[in-house]
Amino acid sequence: MKKTIYDCYRSWIEVDLDALQHNVYELMSLLDSPQQFMAVVKADAYGHGAVRISQKLNQIGVSSFAVATLSEAIELRENGIKGDILILGYTEASQMMLIKKYNLIQTVVDYEHALSLEQEKIDIHVHIAIDSGMHRLGLTTHEFQQVKKIYSFRHLHIEGIFSHLCVSDEHSLSSQKYTQYQIDSFFQLINKLKKEGFDTGKVHIQSSYGLLNYPFLHCDLVRIGIMMYGVYSSKQDQNNQRILLKPVLSLKSKIIHIHTIKKNETVGYGRTYQSDQNRKIAIVPIGYADGISRYLSNYGHVIVHGQKVPIIGRICMDQLTIDISDIDNVKEGDIVTIIGQDGNIYQDVETIAEMSQTISNEVLSQLGGRLPRIDKEVCYEEKCL
Repeated sequence: MKKTIYDCYRSWIEVDLDALQHNVYELMSLLDSPQQFMAVVKADAYGHGAVRISQKLNQIGVSSFAVATLSEAIELRENGIKGDILILGYTEASQMMLIKKYNLIQTVVDYEHALSLEQEKIDIHVHIAIDSGMHRLGLTTHEFQQVKKIYSFRHLHIEGIFSHLCVSDEHSLSSQKYTQYQIDSFFQLINKLKKEGFDTGKVHIQSSYGLLNYPFLHCDLVRIGIMMYGVYSSKQDQNNQRILLKPVLSLKSKIIHIHTIKKNETVGYGRTYQSDQNRKIAIVPIGYADGISRYLSNYGHVIVHGQKVPIIGRICMDQLTIDISDIDNVKEGDIVTIIGQDGNIYQDVETIAEMSQTISNEVLSQLGGRLPRIDKEVCYEEKCL
């Protein structure tokens, strides 16, 4: 006998791979070529499950990936992911044998890093990071001579060079000016390298917002992160091009206990909620250890039976409490939707992020590892924990 997801798990994430495919094709439509599409799957694919997401991306023709760490890259390779995998972050030179073993591409974060990699005398593929004004990782655009020296290194095979735009999602005049400054600085360096006969390899500077707001750049790669998952970082974001995105992730749990509290009784740690009358409350087995921000305590909502109901009391590590007084026929085992749709009510991750005083990227990437990621549809009995 088959069991559904609802029988198998305390709380879970549903991943809509059809929505993922839709978003990829929508974003690809803005590119000169589908081969420019670099899927950013760091932080467990922004909480969606990096392996399953990358497998689907391989199936639909994506062959270029970006991660943050060596361990993330190895996980993809060990699960059969094909194509280029660029590690955007720093990796110790002592790990270069693994870079070679798994056929990965390492980012050179500064000249000293490049030198330490070269001294290992292991042939690896690299991209050079350029700091065009974000002041995070990379050689600055003024370190032209050092960039040139890296091209002379015997064991570092340079396949690309990139930078990152830090305010491409903002439309204020100062942000647009600063972005244009970054673009000009980066491409001046690229042009100088080319004039001196260097093969820069694949050039890239755009992320999701760089593609929508600065599509004229026509780079060799575009690093697509948050929008591939069908969401924006913030509700306030403005984009020069509008595309139809479908959220890939839904976050759900279920009611495990129902009881009634009397007028003036309190709920949770710190007794921060006090009832104004008799109330029917329910316990939901998901909490801040699963990535639900405590900012939502006495403030956020979830959806039950197609109706919004308030979170009351402080969110605990493993549980939260909701007030179901205004909903009829609620029973233990009923589904609770934290992110996603139930009936005609939809709660998006951007709303959760706004209430949590952060951005969607953080909300998604902090969803806990103990939440199983399940392909939308049905969880079969043999897959249940």
